[in-house]
Amino acid sequence: MKQSPLLESLIEALRCLPGVGRKSAQRMSYHLLERDRMGGAHLAAILSQAMEQIKHCKQCKNFTEQELCSICSNPKRDSSLVCVVESPADVIAIESSGVFSGTYFVLMGHLSPLDGIGPDDLGLDIFQQHLAQGNVKEIIMATGSTIEGEATAHYIRDMVESYNIPVTRIAQGVPMGGELEYIDSNTLARSITERRKLEF
Repeated sequence: MKQSPLLESLIEALRCLPGVGRKSAQRMSYHLLERDRMGGAHLAAILSQAMEQIKHCKQCKNFTEQELCSICSNPKRDSSLVCVVESPADVIAIESSGVFSGTYFVLMGHLSPLDGIGPDDLGLDIFQQHLAQGNVKEIIMATGSTIEGEATAHYIRDMVESYNIPVTRIAQGVPMGGELEYIDSNTLARSITERRKLEF
């Protein structure tokens, strides 16, 4: 049976979301049309507003509706300490720890030559302009522990070398409450090579 062209367009539009295949998109479409048209209309309005008004912070590239995000514009944050992350979700994860009081630079991805993503696509020219101002005292690399994340961290470390700014990497290894027998060998190897002195 052939569906309404508009319903078909709605299903296809929902498939742009990550992890949403045809069946999931069809289920969402039917739910909105059968049971929650008001919710669907609200979703459409907010989505349209968000696409128009949410942009990138001119300093860190995080999402914001203002020129500067709430972190970059906060005078209580230590702007000399910059944590480089891959996505806005990483900022939320670090912020939830409650231990970081510096600022961020959000790459919105990582270096991936196979996908055609190079340094220019990550806004590293903006990052260099920020470094050239001479206010940054330390850069913390918090990119993922994937091959691409590591390559990105090394690229940025080499780029920063001429500015004489120390570059550190977040510790990676055994999670709190983790049993060693269930930890993969790469994670365990990293936790051993990056061990630190036990303070009493």
